[in-house]
Amino acid sequence: MSQDKNKQLGSGNNKGSKKGKSIPFWIYGLILVGILLIPVFTTVNQHENRIDYSTFLGYVEEGYVEEVLIIDGEKIEGVFKREAVEQGLVEYVEPEVPTWSMRSQPEVERYEFKSTMLRGDEIREILDEHGVIYDAKITDDWFGGVFFWLIPIALIIIFWLFIFKRMNPGSQMFNIGKSKASLYDQQADNKVTFKDVAGHDEAKEEVEEVVEFLKHPAKFASLGGAIPKGVLLAGPPGTGKTLLAKATAGEANVPFFSLSGSDFVEMFVGVGAARVRDLFKEAKENAPCIIFIDEIDAIGRSRGKGQSMGSNDERENTLNQLLSEMDGFNTDNGVIIMAASNRPDVLDQALLRPGRFDRQILIDKPDLNGRLQILEVHTKKLIISEHVDLELLASQTAGFAGAELANLCNEAALLAARRDKEKVGMADFQDAVERVVAGLEKKNKIISPQERKIIAYHESGHAIVGWFLEHTDPVLKVSIIPRGFAALGYTLQTPLEDRFLMTREELDDKICALLGGRVAEEVIFGKISTGAQNDLERITKMAFAMVAQYGMSEELGNLSYYDSDSSDDGYGLSKKYSNDTTWLIDKAVKRIIDENYERTKVLLTENKDKLIELAECLLEKEVLNNKELIGILGEPPYPAFGATNNGNGSVSEKEEGEIKEFVEPGQTANGDNGSNAEKDS
Repeated sequence: MSQDKNKQLGSGNNKGSKKGKSIPFWIYGLILVGILLIPVFTTVNQHENRIDYSTFLGYVEEGYVEEVLIIDGEKIEGVFKREAVEQGLVEYVEPEVPTWSMRSQPEVERYEFKSTMLRGDEIREILDEHGVIYDAKITDDWFGGVFFWLIPIALIIIFWLFIFKRMNPGSQMFNIGKSKASLYDQQADNKVTFKDVAGHDEAKEEVEEVVEFLKHPAKFASLGGAIPKGVLLAGPPGTGKTLLAKATAGEANVPFFSLSGSDFVEMFVGVGAARVRDLFKEAKENAPCIIFIDEIDAIGRSRGKGQSMGSNDERENTLNQLLSEMDGFNTDNGVIIMAASNRPDVLDQALLRPGRFDRQILIDKPDLNGRLQILEVHTKKLIISEHVDLELLASQTAGFAGAELANLCNEAALLAARRDKEKVGMADFQDAVERVVAGLEKKNKIISPQERKIIAYHESGHAIVGWFLEHTDPVLKVSIIPRGFAALGYTLQTPLEDRFLMTREELDDKICALLGGRVAEEVIFGKISTGAQNDLERITKMAFAMVAQYGMSEELGNLSYYDSDSSDDGYGLSKKYSNDTTWLIDKAVKRIIDENYERTKVLLTENKDKLIELAECLLEKEVLNNKELIGILGEPPYPAFGATNNGNGSVSEKEEGEIKEFVEPGQTANGDNGSNAEKDS
């Protein structure tokens, strides 16, 4: 497609983007009230100078009525004589002669009245007897009456449609089946390109090939290659799936239609399928082009699950229409479907098969090099100090996704600005990491001395167990300052390298590190508190996975009851075993936790003096970094994985005359109220 056509499409999408000054809604309310009051004001005059029918007959018998007009046999309009005025019977004076009067005397003042009689009542004899001039009139103006009441109704409908359009500009009643896809503006100055995407080199290569195919189709067609019909971007939240799609839109010199999976979902039956048809019709007219559907799991979930007997699932109808449209494409029409999802495991298999989504690209959390590239991208717009070591920062943010790294850089810039600095320093990045991992400090939170002492020993227990066991992550910081929503204290531990496999010994040591707080309370106070709630929850899940998923127990051996293809529950673990096996799993889980509890108790009992010294120091200083921990506990007996620099897992840098210890996200021992400040790695 030529650039002129792309410009035309891009500019067409921006028509009407500049809206005029909006009118306050209270003005619309006044208009509606005025419309509703139209019948009231138009009928006011009908009640002026009106008398009862019996009073009218009395005036006729007394000779006060001069002339009468009978309308449709039930309405009476008449004129009083002057004698009635002189005797005070008439209060309303009408100077003009009515148009129906048989005695047209403009110079004579007329005194009119109105009344209503019973239909069919004969009063001609009474009028003749008293010499009253009268006439009769048949209107038959039923159309005028109907039209009179239709005007307010029509105005109300027009007013309602106008308000509906203003409040839902993309959901008008008559356009509800239209596609909500927005056409990406190719001429935008702030468009995203592949240079703005870092940490996903393999995924970028796959998507760049799709863009290259659209730009130079003959290059691939000459070898018999066909354009892929669909590309699915799958991965955890915040890893850059939508950003990669935006970069594709910025790089591809073709129309790019973008919408969300929820845009197809409406309460009206058939709307989703209609919007799918309209979307693909528009895409075919602008081919070659790309359609991007974000969060496709909103309509692409597996069919037939969770549906009651005899019910009609609108989402399934939408998915069926989407499958039909994707499978109906010719291979040479140049329409490519891109989609993103955080839950590819719940998508329908018919949607994932080759021919629909030919390519499924995993956008996972970045590795060390990927984190370094992402940090370089997000720090370009920051004024950073020359002492900032991005490589070190990347190594200490294991488990961070791209969105979290972007938030980290932004938090560091905000902290530097709050401190009136001219540049963002490494200390600002350190504090930003701690804030992202553990939450905001709450120094003003009032904690009783006894609870503060329990928290200190609890966190000291976590730190000592993590310090002396071989397979635990390095302990970089211990604090009893409350942070976040509910954490009363925390112990920061982190892996210094990316790990993808774990042995049974490593899992056992991690369970011991999590049990350190509970055991420390028992060793020192002889009783336990509720502070280990989150610790117990995590070790239970870990031990259960060791037994039922990883086959690491003597009771069950090399068996795994994890079914990755099952979605019967939220954990992919459907019960396909007997009650006896359930009893064995429970027994094995309890044995693993009890054995590690005893290991932890022995370790803390042997180092009780260091536990007391560390807790007392925490009560005094509230925060201890890695260097201070070495002064109390000595050098760690085991070298940390990936340890560099000083060999003990700690890294420090002098900045502005102050030594700062760099904290890292990772496995974190929990606060004393059952909450934690953890960044999963």
